[in-house]
Amino acid sequence: MRRSVSINRLFQFSQELKAEAVAKAKQFSQDLKAELRRFSRSHGHASRVLSSSPSSALHSIVVGHSGGLESALAARALRQQRARLDRTRSGAQKALQGLRFISSRKTNGVDGWNEVENSFYKLAKDGYLYRSDFAQCIGMTDSKEFALELFDALSRRRRLKVDKISRDELYEYWSQITDQSFDSRLQIFFDMVDKNEDGRINEEEVKEIIMLSASANKLSRLKEQAEEYAALIMEELDPERLGYIELWQLETLLLQKDTYLNYSQALSYTSQALSQNLHGLRKRSPLRTMSTNFVYFLQENWRRIWVLCLWIMIMIGLFTWKFFQYKQKAAFQVMGYCLLTAKGAAETLKFNMALILLPVCRNTITWLRNTKLGYFVPFDDNINFHKTIAAGIVVGVILHAGNHLACDFPRLINEPEKNYETYLNDDFGKHKPKYITLIEGVEGVTGILMVIFMTIAFTLATRWFRRSLIKLPKPFDRLTGFNAFWYSHHLFVIVYILLIIHGMYLYLVHKWYLKTTWMFLAVPILLYAGERTLRYFRSGFYPVRLLKVAIYPGNVLTLQMSKPPQFRYKSGQYMFVQCPAVSPFEWHPFSITSAPSDDYLSIHIRQLGDWTRELKRVFSEACEPPVGGKSGLLRADETTKNSLPKLLIDGPYGAPAQDYQKYDVLLLVGLGIGATPFISILKDLLINIVKMEEQAESVSDFSRVSDQSIGATDDSSSVSKGNPKRKKTLKTTNAYFYWVTREQGSFDWFKGVMNEVAELDQRGVIEMHNYLTSVYEEGDARSALITMVQALNHAKNGVDIVSGTRVRTHFARPNWKKVLSKICTKHANARIGVFYCGAPVLAKELNNLCHEYNQKGSTKFEFHKEHF
Repeated sequence: MRRSVSINRLFQFSQELKAEAVAKAKQFSQDLKAELRRFSRSHGHASRVLSSSPSSALHSIVVGHSGGLESALAARALRQQRARLDRTRSGAQKALQGLRFISSRKTNGVDGWNEVENSFYKLAKDGYLYRSDFAQCIGMTDSKEFALELFDALSRRRRLKVDKISRDELYEYWSQITDQSFDSRLQIFFDMVDKNEDGRINEEEVKEIIMLSASANKLSRLKEQAEEYAALIMEELDPERLGYIELWQLETLLLQKDTYLNYSQALSYTSQALSQNLHGLRKRSPLRTMSTNFVYFLQENWRRIWVLCLWIMIMIGLFTWKFFQYKQKAAFQVMGYCLLTAKGAAETLKFNMALILLPVCRNTITWLRNTKLGYFVPFDDNINFHKTIAAGIVVGVILHAGNHLACDFPRLINEPEKNYETYLNDDFGKHKPKYITLIEGVEGVTGILMVIFMTIAFTLATRWFRRSLIKLPKPFDRLTGFNAFWYSHHLFVIVYILLIIHGMYLYLVHKWYLKTTWMFLAVPILLYAGERTLRYFRSGFYPVRLLKVAIYPGNVLTLQMSKPPQFRYKSGQYMFVQCPAVSPFEWHPFSITSAPSDDYLSIHIRQLGDWTRELKRVFSEACEPPVGGKSGLLRADETTKNSLPKLLIDGPYGAPAQDYQKYDVLLLVGLGIGATPFISILKDLLINIVKMEEQAESVSDFSRVSDQSIGATDDSSSVSKGNPKRKKTLKTTNAYFYWVTREQGSFDWFKGVMNEVAELDQRGVIEMHNYLTSVYEEGDARSALITMVQALNHAKNGVDIVSGTRVRTHFARPNWKKVLSKICTKHANARIGVFYCGAPVLAKELNNLCHEYNQKGSTKFEFHKEHF
């Protein structure tokens, strides 16, 4: 019974296919006849005139030419029929739903029209909306030229050429723009290009729409090459060389975009879900969720937790010790617990003022992080710990100075003479001091000056002042920026001198060996002074010669210099740079972008503050416009007429990214100039992989030769001695690099490196993705043609039209959840290092996603971020 039902269904299905094929064949025949009739009407007169000529040779040429055109038209008609069949078979309607004119969700549906209607009433004059206000009304202010072309195309569809429209006409326009039918939106887009309304698009019209799209997406370079890309589209869509393309051909290009790109795509959500650990997808009880989160928190932060706990316990111990020590003194009977609190806080201040220097001893930190101690202590969090200690100092200063000035000093001066003589005569002298006397003493003056200097340094070190987020009027604007932070921070030299003096003049301690301030500070100050001395001499020991200077779009300065023989570093590390022509004192850290195996050092510096602005100005004066074929807006090298400024370097110093080799898979995420630490890693990883392959081939060749040779025992032993020693196998198997930037010109910064990696990476170990956020997301009508040209040019020439590299540029921002899901699925049970350098906002999102995926399965993500 079941078998007969199946046979009936199969027979019915075959009949439907047959009927569909017959209908399409008839349609194809009718379309072909109509095309030929249209051709004969437009060209028949010329053919008749030429055929009446007495020259039989000319007549044969015309007939041949006419036959060629007919063949071309027939070939195009056949391609059109195939395109229709492909669209029906593949269900392309789903894939083509992305051609949107309005990208914002708020401007869709009833709510969207209400918003547009409100804008109409605000912008309308005498009940009409003028063409110049159309872009603002529909929410396309940032792409006004595109909106005006859209307005004209919609007007042409109504056979109108108007400069203003009514509310009802605007509603009609809006309905067409937001129509959910892809065919309707495709027709509008086609009409925008087809300005003469002949149903055909020629090369000049394609060029105009490319320039319009490039302008809407702020792609100035694309406008310069619009003619080249228009010819590319015509070559692809008009192989018959008829000189025009039609609507169905434009649709074909949209349909085949992903086929042209031929990039690896993430697995479907179904396969992803099946590959995930099922226990990670089940709903958990709130208690179990909390316990899981707590365990994960401990796993991620146990190093920080035990260091902070130890620090807090030491402070509590010191505070308690001094608290009970001074409780035994006679002064407690007069000053009370104010004195105990002030002295307890003072002891924590001594400890913290000593400890705060250690996190900024960068040479020591770099050395320690490579020892076994690096497993237990989070040395990469040294700056955060430095800030935490500073917060502890602020609390200590408030407790110490506040209790002295507002509590125990007033109690002292108001104490009766009898009690003063009994308890404090030996500490403050025979005569009871006045309040002003206590303030004017060495202890008071040094204490107040320290509070003032520390307040200045702490205030200018805050994010608002250091990053110039606070705008002050002149001349107070000099209090903001990195320079103000740098110079104010060096007030610590005066603070430490005052602190030592302050610690030697104590009212209640008279024996020198009980005055312990200098004991706390001696070792840290000597260590820090040694570090600064080492930097001074080492910078002179590392003479560098500038080899190349280039200034790129986005205010990025690239410096390439000779590498001193003693300068050894790892990928991901950074170094300090000083330019005496800008400032003879300031040193600034920059990631090294060259690979350790390169015979030069390179850094990329973006103009973000006053020092980098001045540095760029100094080098700009020494640069010249580039010779043909050279990159950069301005360039200079050893052959430049102008002498290049002197440069001093110091380093290298450790950073989280230098430990990339201990992970199975890498996810490197850079925002803008934040890509710098990862460029060196990409180059180094590729070089190591190539070396491993060469080594494996040499070992294989050697084994083959040794197997063929049969000799005596001593011969074989000598051969075994000659066997090349195998190096440690590289643990990292894959790397994913995501670079997100706002400006097209940014891709010039590392264009050569990315092309080199793409060319040498034959095994596909490194997967690179560029994201340009200034371009509208893929699927938006404003970027649709750019996406088509991008796909087509990459398929034809292997070059991305946006970045100028072999790496494809995506539009808008990445979906980080999909990115991590893809990597998690592809590399099950792997240990994945996620390294990020950029704005703090994205760092939080990536960290949360790593936490989320670590709970779902056996793949483990470890998140690290750079501080700059």
